[in-house]
Amino acid sequence: MSKVDRNQRGAVLVTSILVVLFLMGFMGIALDFGRLFIVKTELQTAVDSCALAAAHELDKKSDSLTRARSSGTTAGNLNRVDLQSINWRNRGQIVDADITFKNANYVDTTDPAVAIYAQCRHTHAGVPMWLLQALGAFSGASATFPGTQNVFASAVATRASAQTTCPVPVALKPRPGGTAPNYGFVVGDWITLIMAQNAAAGGQIGWANLDGSNSASQTVAEMEGSCGTEVGDTLGTPGVQASVADVWNFRFGIYKNSSEPSIHRPDMTGYAYTSTNWPSGRNAYDGPVPPGAHSSAENFVTKRLSFASCADTGTRVRGANSCESITGLSLNSFQSLAAPGNVPGGHREYGSNRRLVVVPVVNDAMGVVDYACMFLLQPLSIPMTDVQLEYRGNAGDANSPCTTSGLPGGSAGPLVPVLVQ
Repeated sequence: MSKVDRNQRGAVLVTSILVVLFLMGFMGIALDFGRLFIVKTELQTAVDSCALAAAHELDKKSDSLTRARSSGTTAGNLNRVDLQSINWRNRGQIVDADITFKNANYVDTTDPAVAIYAQCRHTHAGVPMWLLQALGAFSGASATFPGTQNVFASAVATRASAQTTCPVPVALKPRPGGTAPNYGFVVGDWITLIMAQNAAAGGQIGWANLDGSNSASQTVAEMEGSCGTEVGDTLGTPGVQASVADVWNFRFGIYKNSSEPSIHRPDMTGYAYTSTNWPSGRNAYDGPVPPGAHSSAENFVTKRLSFASCADTGTRVRGANSCESITGLSLNSFQSLAAPGNVPGGHREYGSNRRLVVVPVVNDAMGVVDYACMFLLQPLSIPMTDVQLEYRGNAGDANSPCTTSGLPGGSAGPLVPVLVQ
């Protein structure tokens, strides 16, 4: 073999190595930056969920920022990040410190009375660069090709009026002569939900299917979540079946058989209000404790801070110091309560805003004319009897404690969490 041939072969070898390195570089860019893009997309979805859930709680009450952080971290961390990893490759999930709040001037604040924006920011650190790291080690340019990269995402949400909403399947009938915005009611009034089919009169609440049907099974399904209701829709007038008690009582952390909080999420407190433990019969949401109240009685806003169960600090459905003994209700077929306080598996871990609900206001023809904000006072008893809700004002009021889900962009109507950044 001639010297020229050997030189040519050497040149081909060097060229081939350079071409391989060049192709590896492009493959590294495609693979590793493709992974970063996927992680960024997943992380953005997580922080979007976090910001929306946090904004949902910004009702200006003293505990709103605490609830917002709890809801934000819970909702954000339900997402999968880093190639659909449940635990985000153990690189750290969203924590309370990742959630901050801003006032109307978009200035950071810790004052719940003025916080109207929730921001969720998170850095997912140490995402490995597979081929680029190998290329750096092979070429001796590891500083140029770092082994890991950080991914950052941010989202900001607030509450705004909706075009459509996600109410519960009941309808409020105005008091005789009552007109907008409060339809004859006063904030704090207790209003009766009538169990009998189509029996609610003016000033009362009746079961009403949002899809316009008269099916009792549809009522149960809609209690689990139904969206798209608009002003002008005509609601159905169903009968009610006992199974609606299950989905209603989940919101109080009251369960049968194998049902439990991680699947059927409760409110942050299950503490309930009846004339037995709250004898004034009004303003249990944030009012003073009335004379003659049960020794455990405090308003709903206060009970949320301690994540109280229906049995206050206990988990007994019946017997002494139980849900039944405090409220005077009969819960025959229910066996368990979500755990109170800060222990895992109960109201603190799985709770969200489940007892402040949007209710359609209807005319005599069952046509939706507006929406009210209502507070679920009591679980449904077995056998089923009439139950009461507390009126908390028009759902479109800027200071309403109710936030629903639905399509944003309305000029008036119920508040929904919306992304603004």
